[in-house]
Amino acid sequence: MPQPSRKQQQMMMRQLQEAQKMQEELEAKLQAEVIEASAGGGMVKVKISGALALQSIEIDPEAVDPDDVELLQDMVLAAVNEAIRAASERSAQAQQQLQASLLGPLAGQLGGLGL
Repeated sequence: MPQPSRKQQQMMMRQLQEAQKMQEELEAKLQAEVIEASAGGGMVKVKISGALALQSIEIDPEAVDPDDVELLQDMVLAAVNEAIRAASERSAQAQQQLQASLLGPLAGQLGGLGL
């Protein structure tokens, strides 16, 4: 198996550093995003950050029925779980896009090395 030249090693190192920088930028962008989800026809709305931190819960006063607290609890739970699912899906999609954009150039470099 041929050893990579110094120039190839330097180029791969730069690409890895660039990939790390892109990963850090992606993580910062995702952390700043806010995902909103609702349940009960919009009677309960939640906002969650890309870091999966619950930021707010809004409850329509009409959703508050002292005789049916369980329904409100279910709507809050459903909205929070949907927000978490949406934030996780967004993060996974962004990671896949980043990997696809990075693997193209790296695959060419590794292929040229016989790897």
